[in-house]
Amino acid sequence: MKTIKSVYKIGNGPSSSHTVGPYHAAKTFGARFPAADRFCVTLYGSLAFTGEGHGTGKAIRSALPGAQVLFDREKADLPHPNTMLFEAFRGGERIGANRIFSIGGGSIRIEGEPSEDEIEVYPQKSFTEILKICRDRSLNLAQFIYRMEDDQLRAYLKTVWEAMKDAVRRGLCAEGVLPGGLGVARKAKTLYEKRCYNESADVTMNRVIAAYAYAVSEENADEHIVVTAPTCGSCGVLPAVMYYMHADRGFPEDEILDALAVAGIIGNVIRTNASISGAQCGCQAEIGSACSMTAAALAALYGLNIDQIEYAAEIAMEHNLGLTCDPVKGLVQIPCIERNAVAAMRAISSVNLSRFLYSTRKISFDEVVTTMYRTGLDMNEKYRETSHGGLAQIYQGN
Repeated sequence: MKTIKSVYKIGNGPSSSHTVGPYHAAKTFGARFPAADRFCVTLYGSLAFTGEGHGTGKAIRSALPGAQVLFDREKADLPHPNTMLFEAFRGGERIGANRIFSIGGGSIRIEGEPSEDEIEVYPQKSFTEILKICRDRSLNLAQFIYRMEDDQLRAYLKTVWEAMKDAVRRGLCAEGVLPGGLGVARKAKTLYEKRCYNESADVTMNRVIAAYAYAVSEENADEHIVVTAPTCGSCGVLPAVMYYMHADRGFPEDEILDALAVAGIIGNVIRTNASISGAQCGCQAEIGSACSMTAAALAALYGLNIDQIEYAAEIAMEHNLGLTCDPVKGLVQIPCIERNAVAAMRAISSVNLSRFLYSTRKISFDEVVTTMYRTGLDMNEKYRETSHGGLAQIYQGN
């Protein structure tokens, strides 16, 4: 497996696979052909169907000013649902081309070339293998991660955490209507401030965590800076719970960083053995993965043992199986923003169950990851970020 740094990328929303990845691809391709006087980029599959709503063309042109961006919605039998063809021209002659895939979480792969994060940091591929190492060496997950990664990881996680906090704080202060034409108003500020006179402690916790998730997700929808965790579309889940545990429950930042490391290894196992791409496996691969990462992080923060952490992650993923990706009008707004808040609360419930029932569990984390991947591949294409099914098809607007 690669470094967990690859799970956390800082960039502009609204979509890691539709904006962060294509921007990175455009930058990479442009650097290869500095003598070009014209660029043309053709988008296929999910990028073609929902790229306009996700701002893919804008992201590409910000890296390649003046590039022509075409949306080919006819071509089938693609090697990846997020396929791009980059072409460079000079004096009317094509001087180079690359087919590039946006594989989820802001990562890209250039056809016929090694992956951008090719260096293997972890010889282990599954959580079962990681579990064995931890038991054999009497290590907790965070200790295992820091032994495997380079000495820059801690500083990187600190940068990630600062970006997450900034997104929460900005989102809680912002008001207005999100761009894109759906007329969706920002709700985080209202949700955070609207306390009922007889509100119980549990209701307060759920409302505040939901407000934090809305804050980050609305920042993402407004194309502001967020952290993929593991994607932009699911970027509100992990920050919401971690911010609450730090700001409202007083957990120190050093412990938050360890929890982010644990979340990162869970996301790493998922992306290695399945997918974090909504275009490939539906929203179960995005929100399901984020929920699983968050449950593991919270369990680690509470000091639960490695079996309890695994069970929390497994519960969170299992109960997002089959979740479709059906963004209305191709925007990361409906149902995406609300879904981040629901997943944050589901992660907490998963930890509460794992605390007491871990010794009775039957399903391993690796098994549920494999199940998610197979479910995603079986899922009809219209439920995999094409906006051809589900809410995207039914919603007619006001």
